[in-house]
Amino acid sequence: MQLDGQSDIASTSPNLKDFDVREVFAMTRGSCLCGAVAFEATDSIELRNCHCSRCRKARGAAYAANLFAPKGSFRWLRGEDLVVNYRLPNTQRFGNSFCRVCGSPMPRAVPTRDVVLIPAGSLDDDPKIRTSSHIFVASRAPWHEITDDLPQFPEGPPPA
Repeated sequence: MQLDGQSDIASTSPNLKDFDVREVFAMTRGSCLCGAVAFEATDSIELRNCHCSRCRKARGAAYAANLFAPKGSFRWLRGEDLVVNYRLPNTQRFGNSFCRVCGSPMPRAVPTRDVVLIPAGSLDDDPKIRTSSHIFVASRAPWHEITDDLPQFPEGPPPA
């Protein structure tokens, strides 16, 4: 497999819930700050900015830029055993994965949706797609102003 990031693949998987599958994606790689963990994805569904308080705390930022990829298009290149998965008790979907060496946010599987959530800040390559929307804006940080024209949803994205 050639890993030059040049081949565009259209995402057409019909089994992925809650995603508007319309973006075009180039194979991309990502890694943690110390380089001990690396991964790649060959397909993508969507890139969203989540403003919920959990994502803000997990990323230490005004929002989490999250790329979603079909589970079958994702693979670890190295360091999978160094990824710590934290599951917040009493939550349906929220979790946080990070490199145990440097603490960088890392991808995590979302089994109920058959996708992998990839923190966009961990990408080394341009995924060739752009942010499609802002979600959970009802709980955005009061000091952060959203200044673009992307769709904004008070809670999660509307059902597909």
